[in-house]
Amino acid sequence: MQNSTQEQLYLEFNRQVTNLITKGYSKLLNSKPTEFVNLLEPIKEKLPTLSLPQLDIEKGILPFVIVIKSDSIPAETAMEAVERNGIKGVTILRPHTSENFKIIEGINVPHSNFYLLINIDRGKETINLPPNEAIKLIYKRNRSPLTIDEGIAIVTHYPEFLIKNNCFSLLGSRTGTDQRVPAI
Repeated sequence: MQNSTQEQLYLEFNRQVTNLITKGYSKLLNSKPTEFVNLLEPIKEKLPTLSLPQLDIEKGILPFVIVIKSDSIPAETAMEAVERNGIKGVTILRPHTSENFKIIEGINVPHSNFYLLINIDRGKETINLPPNEAIKLIYKRNRSPLTIDEGIAIVTHYPEFLIKNNCFSLLGSRTGTDQRVPAI
């Protein structure tokens, strides 16, 4: 059973890597596909050490996604590579750009430009809550709010994760000048 679970994790990891290559990430990083795969190898090695939930899109649960930070590929460029039902992703953050949004204090994001976001929950219990109330509930459950890069990674690998009447806010990214919260 354990080997089967590990095998599924590796298959999913490889699917996501292929997805990123298909979407042009290796070209955007000026690397060949094989070089891109090698860049992601260190995070693949972490899979056997993680305790991950089962994939359940309907309930809004994902075991993991590969995140590429906007330091490597700008958020606007990454969002353009997202596609759902033939519609490409767009970024509208007026009057700001994604560069204006910084990770809020208290969130621990790996220093590497490539990392695994694990144990993802769409947050059904936070639907329609104001951001400041939602973030309190997220912290109370020992979870971390999503950043812009993480939200984009989720819809890059699982566009079907975004469902009608259940967008998700990226509370982990703020401008610092106002209370605006980006959302997908």
